[in-house]
Amino acid sequence: MNSTKRCLVLGGRGFIGSHLVDALLAKGYRVRCFDRPHVMPLGESHIENQNFELFEGDLVSEADVAAALEGCDICFHLISTTLPKSSNADPVFDVESNLLGTVRLLTHAVKTSVKKVVFVSSGGTVYGTPVQVPIPETHPNNPICSYGITKLTIEKYLGLFHQLHDLDYAVLRIANPFGERQRTHASQGAVAVFLGKALRGSPIEIWGDGSVIRDYIHINDVVSAMLSVLDYSGPEHVFNIGSGHGLSLNEVLDAIERVTHRPTLRRYVAGRPFDVPASVLCIERAKLLLGWTPAVSFEDGLARFADWLEQHPDEG
Repeated sequence: MNSTKRCLVLGGRGFIGSHLVDALLAKGYRVRCFDRPHVMPLGESHIENQNFELFEGDLVSEADVAAALEGCDICFHLISTTLPKSSNADPVFDVESNLLGTVRLLTHAVKTSVKKVVFVSSGGTVYGTPVQVPIPETHPNNPICSYGITKLTIEKYLGLFHQLHDLDYAVLRIANPFGERQRTHASQGAVAVFLGKALRGSPIEIWGDGSVIRDYIHINDVVSAMLSVLDYSGPEHVFNIGSGHGLSLNEVLDAIERVTHRPTLRRYVAGRPFDVPASVLCIERAKLLLGWTPAVSFEDGLARFADWLEQHPDEG
């Protein structure tokens, strides 16, 4: 039974992590949430669940990580201390906190007999500028930011630990997740930022002419993908997780107007050199091998998110 398995969710108080914790508990798993003490918890309706426990600590602390891993069967690694657009400003910090922290984590995962590590990588940065769209997992990896290089390097270390120690792993290269509990005042997440400003009647700043195309996936589909790798033991370890199609920023804003029944105040500014024109993930491998497919359309997901923000004005 699932209740005999304990899952450690690193970053379990965050946007994706809190949804994953809820889903794992609903499936009957025992869940240990690991996050920093000062992180504002999201959606901790599960706090009274007898199968839930909270560990507070830091990924860069070897003692904290070792303690959190003890007695766990599966580890979901969702923590990142940097953002794509700011990582180049301090690549040393990126490497020291994320890469070294994760290698220590993997070392202790082997020592504590963890069965599997599921790592959330980045579908938007590990490939760099696409030479084909949609982008398959076999696409060349040429990241143009430290964030993407670090994510890719962690993927390679997971492969190494699998080869050396038979530590099973899965890498999910996730596109641009959005949905309930995502913060609208954050410095990333175009859908959340745009939707929050639309609901507040604030101007929306768009880099370039709004033609940049990205792949947006609702949080429910992200979590279902993460659950789908739990029992998978096939030859592939890396999976793209996206919607399978792209939307321009202008199309995102058009959809927001339809869902909210409000006009958006658009301000177009000079484009950014690191924004590639189009990035859409090919998700055929996940469909074929994991039996997973996205179920929430962009507009339906957007409507759910907007409803949630209306009901939780202080949380967005």
